[in-house]
Amino acid sequence: MTSSWRKPKGIDNAVRRRFRGRMAMPSIGYGSNRKTRHMAPNGLKAFLVSNTKDVELLLMHKDTYAAEIAHNVSSRKRVDIIARAKQLGVKVTNAKAKVTTEI
Repeated sequence: MTSSWRKPKGIDNAVRRRFRGRMAMPSIGYGSNRKTRHMAPNGLKAFLVSNTKDVELLLMHKDTYAAEIAHNVSSRKRVDIIARAKQLGVKVTNAKAKVTTEI
């Protein structure tokens, strides 16, 4: 559900009337458990990293957070970030992105 969701209020709205084949209206019952919210299947939360200093922030929290390299980081800096994360023992979720070449 996007943040732009608005509750349907029209008199003929099929979603509000809960017709078959329409999307289900979000309700509080669809929320995930608060302890596991925002967690990846490996049990770690993602932390967006843009440089090597950001990786060093995760040193004390490597049991809770995993580094995720931002999409606008160049491949040269990605190699540096991945190497530093390996030294510190921090998991990187998208370590192979933009680093390996396809054949």
